[in-house]
Amino acid sequence: MIKNQQVILVKPQTFMNLSGRAVSRVISYYRISPQDLLIVYDDLNLELGQIRIRKMGSAGGHKGMESIIQYLNTENIPRLRIGIGNPSLNFNFDYVSYVLTNFKHDEEDKIDEVIQRSTQAIKTTIEDDFENTMRKYNRKLIEP
Repeated sequence: MIKNQQVILVKPQTFMNLSGRAVSRVISYYRISPQDLLIVYDDLNLELGQIRIRKMGSAGGHKGMESIIQYLNTENIPRLRIGIGNPSLNFNFDYVSYVLTNFKHDEEDKIDEVIQRSTQAIKTTIEDDFENTMRKYNRKLIEP
């Protein structure tokens, strides 16, 4: 419970590219609409540590989000994207290995910080107006 609202945390055990199958079963079982979801996922298109909250939108090339949009037949799905950085714009770069590799030791502080910030953003999304949450958390972080 967060602010008297029931919250269900779900981590699909499917392959990421099949996330839509699991998410569609969850919304069917709990009888909720896609607009009541908050999909949280990593994003190569954001700098490491940056977060972005949106009410809706395309998958932006993320295969897991593509699957969810396909299974739910809508782009009207709230989401929280967490930046993991993009080490290369080279088309031959092994992005799968990059995404599945542990973060470097010198990145751990930033990861701890983004986990804290993301957790607070999720709570704020539940407790406050979505527009206010986006204004508060979609700002680019300034490096010290």
